[in-house]
Amino acid sequence: MSQPKIKPEPQAEIPEKLYFRIGEVSRLVGVPPYVLRYWESEFPGLAPKKSGTGHRFYRRKDVELLLQIKQLLYEKRFTIEGARRHLEVQPKRRRRERLAKPGQPDLFSPSPQSLRSIREELASILGLLK
Repeated sequence: MSQPKIKPEPQAEIPEKLYFRIGEVSRLVGVPPYVLRYWESEFPGLAPKKSGTGHRFYRRKDVELLLQIKQLLYEKRFTIEGARRHLEVQPKRRRRERLAKPGQPDLFSPSPQSLRSIREELASILGLLK
């Protein structure tokens, strides 16, 4: 018995909801529910909440991650291991970019007048120290 093929909604946007059930996520991502459950076991960043009865509730960030995983596996032809490594490195790269300190031009772009006044103030401080 073959599984019915799940087709994604064309250019489906992720609705503004707190939680999504596995069937909704399956339609949004365009893969069967068993693939989503398998990906949960392979990608540590993917961990939907479970209700007391065991139903999965995916958050928006889970759905976005699933769409990214699908793109890596189906479009870019990554292996599971390659996609896992890519996803592990990517957040570190983004975090590094976010935490990078702005360069000197971003902090202070002096005008000739301000440089002159700074130079004069430093000269007066130097005069006081002598």
